[in-house]
Amino acid sequence: MAATGADKLPEAATRRLTEGAWTSGLSVADFASCLEMGMQPVGYVQGYAVMQWSWFMTTGALSMGGGGLGGFGGGWGSPQQRRGQYLEQWQCPHGFVSSEHRMYGANYELTWLEESWATGWGLATGRMIDEAKALGATGVVGVVDTMHPLVSGSTVEFRSSGTAVKVADAPHPSTPFSTYLSGQRLAKLIEAGFAPVSVVATLSAVRMLGYCITHYQLAGTNVGNWYGAAAGGVSGVGPIDQVNRAEAAARRLARERVREQLASDILHGATLERSEREIGEGDLSIQCVLKGTRVRRFKDFDPLPDAAPVVRLT
Repeated sequence: MAATGADKLPEAATRRLTEGAWTSGLSVADFASCLEMGMQPVGYVQGYAVMQWSWFMTTGALSMGGGGLGGFGGGWGSPQQRRGQYLEQWQCPHGFVSSEHRMYGANYELTWLEESWATGWGLATGRMIDEAKALGATGVVGVVDTMHPLVSGSTVEFRSSGTAVKVADAPHPSTPFSTYLSGQRLAKLIEAGFAPVSVVATLSAVRMLGYCITHYQLAGTNVGNWYGAAAGGVSGVGPIDQVNRAEAAARRLARERVREQLASDILHGATLERSEREIGEGDLSIQCVLKGTRVRRFKDFDPLPDAAPVVRLT
C-alpha cells in the first residue's frame, strides 16, 4: 500500500489546499447548522483510488474432477483457496449425467472481491482524511463515497469527499473524525449525546453456482413435470431455495463485517445497497454494500440551544 499522510499528498492536492480560498460541499442549510454548532468549514477534501477490476477471470468452466469444484485454474475466488466463512454445496437429486444436466451447485463467499473493495474504499477514504489533516481539521462532515468504472469495465475509481471542519476550542485530534451526516442530522446526533467517530463501510459478495433445480427454476421451467416429486422435482410456483440462501448469506456477512469495525460503538444511519451480476445462465454474483457512521456516546441527552434567527421579520 502506498504511503499516506499529510506530507505524502499529491502535488495537485497540495496546491489546491494552499491556494487561499476554501470551498464547501454543504448546502446552505447544512452550512448554517454547522456554524451554529461551532464547526467552521475550512475546505472541501477528496480522496481517490483507481484499481484494476478484472474479476471475470474467475468465471471459467467448471469440472467435477477429483470429486470437487474445479476448473478455475487456481484463480482468485476458487473454493479451494477461499478463506471466508460461507460455503454451501447443493447436490443434484436426480443422478443423471449429461452435458445438459448440472451435477454441481454451490454458494460461496468471494473473499478476494470483498478484500479488493475494502482496499479501494480504504485508500480513497484515507486520502480524504490526509487532506483534512493538512488543513488542521477536527473532522470531515457530509462524506460522499462512490465507486464507478473508468474507460473500461476492468478499471474502477473509488472516490470519497466531504467538507473539513474545525471545532472551536476542541483539542486537535491525531485523526479527524468523519461522518456521512451534516447539518441538522448531525446536530440531532450530538444533541442526543453521541459523537461521530468515523465512516464505516463493507462489501459482502456471494457467488452462486446454480445446480439443476435452481437452473430450471430461474429459467421458468416446471421441474415437477419433468422429474416428479419423488425425483426431487418442484412445482412451477415456489421459493428458489439456493438463491434465497445466497441472498441471506450476503446480508449476514455484511452485518458481521461492520460489527467487526464497530467494536463497542454504534452504527448510525445505516444503508444497505444490493446488486447482482448474472455470470451465466443460472449463475449469479450477489453483492451487498453496508455503510454508516460509527458513533460513540459522550454525554447524556442535552438539548442544543435554540438557533438564533438570521433574519427578523417585523
